[in-house]
Amino acid sequence: MNESGRFQAALGRDRLLALGGLLAVLVLAWGYLLHLAGAMGAPATPMAAMPSRWGAVDLLLTFLMWAVMMVAMMVPSAAPLVLLHMRVTGARRPRGAVLGSAFLMLAGYLVVWTAFSGAATLVQWGLQATALLTPMMRSAGDPLAGGLLVAAGLYQWTPVKRRCLEHCRSPLEFLAAHWWPGPTGAFRTGLHHGVYCVGCCWLLMGLLFVLGVMNLLWVAALAALVLLERTGPAGPVVARMAGVALAGWGVLVLADVLA
Repeated sequence: MNESGRFQAALGRDRLLALGGLLAVLVLAWGYLLHLAGAMGAPATPMAAMPSRWGAVDLLLTFLMWAVMMVAMMVPSAAPLVLLHMRVTGARRPRGAVLGSAFLMLAGYLVVWTAFSGAATLVQWGLQATALLTPMMRSAGDPLAGGLLVAAGLYQWTPVKRRCLEHCRSPLEFLAAHWWPGPTGAFRTGLHHGVYCVGCCWLLMGLLFVLGVMNLLWVAALAALVLLERTGPAGPVVARMAGVALAGWGVLVLADVLA
Protein backbone atom coordinates (compact mmCIF):
# COMPACT_ATOMS: atom_id res chain seq x y z
CA MET A 1 0.00 0.00 0.00
CA ASN A 2 1.42 3.42 -0.95
CA GLU A 3 1.70 6.36 1.44
CA SER A 4 -1.60 7.90 0.31
CA GLY A 5 -3.41 4.60 0.82
CA ARG A 6 -1.97 4.16 4.29
CA PHE A 7 -2.99 7.68 5.20
CA GLN A 8 -6.57 7.14 4.01
CA ALA A 9 -6.79 3.87 5.92
CA ALA A 10 -5.50 5.55 9.08
CA LEU A 11 -7.96 8.40 8.68
CA GLY A 12 -10.76 5.87 8.21
CA ARG A 13 -9.77 4.16 11.46
CA ASP A 14 -9.75 7.52 13.23
CA ARG A 15 -13.24 8.28 11.91
CA LEU A 16 -14.48 4.94 13.23
CA LEU A 17 -12.90 5.70 16.60
CA ALA A 18 -14.55 9.10 16.61
CA LEU A 19 -17.94 7.60 15.78
CA GLY A 20 -17.46 5.05 18.53
CA GLY A 21 -16.57 7.81 20.96
CA LEU A 22 -19.62 9.88 20.01
CA LEU A 23 -21.84 6.82 20.38
CA ALA A 24 -20.35 6.07 23.80
CA VAL A 25 -21.01 9.65 24.93
CA LEU A 26 -24.62 9.38 23.78
CA VAL A 27 -25.15 6.02 25.46
CA LEU A 28 -23.77 7.36 28.73
CA ALA A 29 -25.86 10.54 28.54
CA TRP A 30 -29.14 8.80 27.75
CA GLY A 31 -28.31 6.09 30.26
CA TYR A 32 -27.91 8.72 32.96
CA LEU A 33 -31.23 10.36 32.04
CA LEU A 34 -33.00 7.01 32.08
CA HIS A 35 -31.41 6.27 35.44
CA LEU A 36 -32.70 9.57 36.85
CA ALA A 37 -36.21 8.89 35.59
CA GLY A 38 -36.13 5.25 36.67
CA ALA A 39 -34.77 6.09 40.12
CA MET A 40 -37.83 8.27 40.67
CA GLY A 41 -40.10 5.35 39.86
CA ALA A 42 -41.30 6.44 36.42
CA PRO A 43 -39.06 5.83 33.42
CA ALA A 44 -39.64 8.20 30.50
CA THR A 45 -41.87 10.43 32.63
CA PRO A 46 -41.11 13.52 34.71
CA MET A 47 -38.81 13.20 37.70
CA ALA A 48 -40.22 13.25 41.19
CA ALA A 49 -40.92 16.60 42.77
CA MET A 50 -38.11 19.06 43.31
CA PRO A 51 -38.09 20.72 46.74
CA SER A 52 -39.86 24.08 47.00
CA ARG A 53 -36.72 25.61 48.52
CA TRP A 54 -33.46 24.76 46.83
CA GLY A 55 -30.08 24.28 48.43
CA ALA A 56 -26.64 24.13 46.85
CA VAL A 57 -26.97 20.39 46.21
CA ASP A 58 -30.31 20.88 44.44
CA LEU A 59 -28.76 23.52 42.19
CA LEU A 60 -25.78 21.30 41.40
CA LEU A 61 -27.91 18.25 40.61
CA THR A 62 -30.28 20.29 38.45
CA PHE A 63 -27.33 21.77 36.56
CA LEU A 64 -25.91 18.27 36.03
CA MET A 65 -29.29 17.09 34.74
CA TRP A 66 -29.45 19.95 32.21
CA ALA A 67 -25.83 19.52 31.11
CA VAL A 68 -26.23 15.79 30.48
CA MET A 69 -29.55 16.39 28.74
CA MET A 70 -27.96 18.89 26.36
CA VAL A 71 -25.25 16.34 25.52
CA ALA A 72 -27.91 13.70 24.81
CA MET A 73 -29.95 16.06 22.63
CA MET A 74 -27.27 18.01 20.75
CA VAL A 75 -24.32 15.68 20.06
CA PRO A 76 -26.09 13.78 17.20
CA SER A 77 -26.59 16.94 15.16
CA ALA A 78 -22.97 18.01 15.77
CA ALA A 79 -21.54 14.72 14.50
CA PRO A 80 -21.40 15.71 10.78
CA LEU A 81 -19.23 18.75 11.58
CA VAL A 82 -16.97 16.71 13.86
CA LEU A 83 -16.34 14.15 11.11
CA LEU A 84 -15.80 16.81 8.46
CA HIS A 85 -13.38 18.59 10.78
CA MET A 86 -11.40 15.35 11.02
CA ARG A 87 -11.16 15.09 7.23
CA VAL A 88 -9.97 18.69 6.86
CA THR A 89 -7.54 18.33 9.74
CA GLY A 90 -6.17 15.11 8.24
CA ALA A 91 -5.32 16.94 5.03
CA ARG A 92 -3.40 19.65 6.90
CA ARG A 93 -1.80 18.02 9.92
CA PRO A 94 -0.08 14.76 10.98
CA ARG A 95 -2.38 11.83 11.61
CA GLY A 96 -1.87 11.87 15.38
CA ALA A 97 -3.52 15.27 15.61
CA VAL A 98 -6.72 14.31 13.81
CA LEU A 99 -8.63 12.51 16.55
CA GLY A 100 -7.52 14.89 19.28
CA SER A 101 -8.58 17.94 17.26
CA ALA A 102 -12.00 16.43 16.62
CA PHE A 103 -12.70 15.93 20.30
CA LEU A 104 -11.31 19.35 21.17
CA MET A 105 -13.80 20.81 18.71
CA LEU A 106 -16.59 18.78 20.34
CA ALA A 107 -15.40 19.97 23.77
CA GLY A 108 -15.66 23.60 22.66
CA TYR A 109 -19.16 22.92 21.34
CA LEU A 110 -20.24 21.35 24.62
CA VAL A 111 -18.74 24.19 26.69
CA VAL A 112 -21.32 26.51 25.12
CA TRP A 113 -24.16 24.11 25.87
CA THR A 114 -22.86 23.68 29.41
CA ALA A 115 -23.07 27.45 29.85
CA PHE A 116 -26.62 27.28 28.50
CA SER A 117 -27.35 24.55 31.07
CA GLY A 118 -26.24 26.90 33.84
CA ALA A 119 -28.63 29.57 32.58
CA ALA A 120 -31.46 27.02 32.25
CA THR A 121 -30.85 25.89 35.83
CA LEU A 122 -31.23 29.46 37.10
CA VAL A 123 -34.39 29.94 35.02
CA GLN A 124 -35.86 26.75 36.46
CA TRP A 125 -34.96 27.88 39.96
CA GLY A 126 -36.65 31.23 39.39
CA LEU A 127 -39.77 29.69 37.87
CA GLN A 128 -40.20 27.30 40.79
CA ALA A 129 -39.51 30.03 43.33
CA THR A 130 -42.33 32.11 41.82
CA ALA A 131 -44.67 29.10 41.54
CA LEU A 132 -44.71 29.31 37.72
CA LEU A 133 -43.22 25.83 37.56
CA THR A 134 -44.51 22.87 39.51
CA PRO A 135 -42.24 20.73 41.68
CA MET A 136 -42.63 18.17 38.87
CA MET A 137 -40.68 20.61 36.64
CA ARG A 138 -43.45 21.53 34.22
CA SER A 139 -45.51 24.66 33.65
CA ALA A 140 -47.82 25.40 36.57
CA GLY A 141 -50.43 26.98 34.31
CA ASP A 142 -51.61 27.36 30.75
CA PRO A 143 -50.49 31.01 30.35
CA LEU A 144 -46.80 30.10 30.70
CA ALA A 145 -47.11 26.96 28.57
CA GLY A 146 -49.08 28.76 25.86
CA GLY A 147 -46.73 31.72 25.88
CA LEU A 148 -43.66 29.51 25.51
CA LEU A 149 -45.23 27.56 22.65
CA VAL A 150 -46.24 30.70 20.75
CA ALA A 151 -42.84 32.32 21.33
CA ALA A 152 -40.97 29.22 20.16
CA GLY A 153 -43.23 28.88 17.12
CA LEU A 154 -42.75 32.50 16.05
CA TYR A 155 -38.99 32.31 16.61
CA GLN A 156 -38.81 29.51 14.04
CA TRP A 157 -39.67 32.13 11.38
CA THR A 158 -37.23 34.85 12.45
CA PRO A 159 -34.11 35.92 10.50
CA VAL A 160 -31.94 35.01 13.51
CA LYS A 161 -33.23 31.45 13.48
CA ARG A 162 -32.76 31.22 9.72
CA ARG A 163 -29.19 32.50 9.83
CA CYS A 164 -28.18 30.22 12.71
CA LEU A 165 -29.80 27.22 11.02
CA GLU A 166 -27.94 27.96 7.77
CA HIS A 167 -24.63 27.83 9.65
CA CYS A 168 -25.61 24.61 11.40
CA ARG A 169 -26.75 22.94 8.15
CA SER A 170 -23.63 23.78 6.12
CA PRO A 171 -20.59 22.18 7.83
CA LEU A 172 -18.26 22.82 4.88
CA GLU A 173 -19.18 26.49 4.60
CA PHE A 174 -18.97 26.83 8.37
CA LEU A 175 -15.43 25.44 8.46
CA ALA A 176 -14.42 27.68 5.56
CA ALA A 177 -15.52 30.70 7.58
CA HIS A 178 -14.53 29.48 11.06
CA TRP A 179 -11.32 27.51 10.69
CA TRP A 180 -8.37 28.11 13.01
CA PRO A 181 -5.24 25.93 13.04
CA GLY A 182 -3.96 23.85 15.93
CA PRO A 183 -5.65 22.37 19.01
CA THR A 184 -6.77 25.76 20.33
CA GLY A 185 -8.18 26.51 16.90
CA ALA A 186 -10.26 23.32 16.98
CA PHE A 187 -11.62 24.28 20.39
CA ARG A 188 -12.41 27.78 19.08
CA THR A 189 -14.23 26.32 16.07
CA GLY A 190 -16.36 24.25 18.45
CA LEU A 191 -17.16 27.33 20.52
CA HIS A 192 -18.35 29.23 17.47
CA HIS A 193 -20.46 26.30 16.29
CA GLY A 194 -21.98 26.00 19.74
CA VAL A 195 -22.97 29.68 19.75
CA TYR A 196 -24.82 29.31 16.44
CA CYS A 197 -26.42 26.11 17.67
CA VAL A 198 -27.71 27.76 20.85
CA GLY A 199 -28.99 30.64 18.74
CA CYS A 200 -30.86 28.12 16.63
CA CYS A 201 -32.35 26.00 19.41
CA TRP A 202 -32.56 27.92 22.69
CA LEU A 203 -36.32 28.51 22.59
CA LEU A 204 -36.95 24.91 21.59
CA MET A 205 -35.08 23.89 24.73
CA GLY A 206 -37.34 26.24 26.69
CA LEU A 207 -40.26 24.04 25.64
CA LEU A 208 -38.98 21.44 28.09
CA PHE A 209 -40.81 23.48 30.71
CA VAL A 210 -44.13 22.87 28.94
CA LEU A 211 -44.51 19.10 29.41
CA GLY A 212 -41.77 18.53 31.98
CA VAL A 213 -38.02 18.96 31.98
CA MET A 214 -37.51 15.25 32.58
CA ASN A 215 -40.31 13.96 30.39
CA LEU A 216 -37.98 11.82 28.30
CA LEU A 217 -40.50 11.26 25.51
CA TRP A 218 -40.73 15.05 25.12
CA VAL A 219 -36.94 15.33 25.33
CA ALA A 220 -36.56 12.75 22.56
CA ALA A 221 -39.19 14.48 20.38
CA LEU A 222 -37.40 17.83 20.63
CA ALA A 223 -34.03 16.17 19.95
CA ALA A 224 -35.50 14.55 16.83
CA LEU A 225 -36.85 17.91 15.64
CA VAL A 226 -33.43 19.53 16.10
CA LEU A 227 -31.77 16.68 14.18
CA LEU A 228 -34.26 16.94 11.29
CA GLU A 229 -33.83 20.71 11.11
CA ARG A 230 -30.06 20.52 10.98
CA THR A 231 -29.37 17.40 8.93
CA GLY A 232 -32.54 16.55 7.01
CA PRO A 233 -32.88 17.43 3.31
CA ALA A 234 -35.86 19.69 4.04
CA GLY A 235 -34.58 21.10 7.33
CA PRO A 236 -35.66 24.75 6.81
CA VAL A 237 -39.15 23.63 5.77
CA VAL A 238 -39.36 21.35 8.81
CA ALA A 239 -38.32 24.27 11.03
CA ARG A 240 -41.01 26.58 9.65
CA MET A 241 -43.73 23.95 9.72
CA ALA A 242 -42.78 23.09 13.31
CA GLY A 243 -43.09 26.79 14.05
CA VAL A 244 -46.64 26.84 12.69
CA ALA A 245 -47.56 23.75 14.71
CA LEU A 246 -46.04 25.07 17.95
CA ALA A 247 -47.61 28.51 17.60
CA GLY A 248 -50.98 26.95 16.78
CA TRP A 249 -50.73 24.67 19.80
CA GLY A 250 -49.87 27.67 21.96
CA VAL A 251 -52.83 29.68 20.65
CA LEU A 252 -55.17 26.79 21.51
CA VAL A 253 -53.73 26.61 25.02
CA LEU A 254 -54.13 30.37 25.53
CA ALA A 255 -57.63 30.33 24.06
CA ASP A 256 -58.57 27.74 26.65
CA VAL A 257 -57.39 30.15 29.36
CA LEU A 258 -59.67 32.89 28.04
CA ALA A 259 -62.66 30.61 27.52
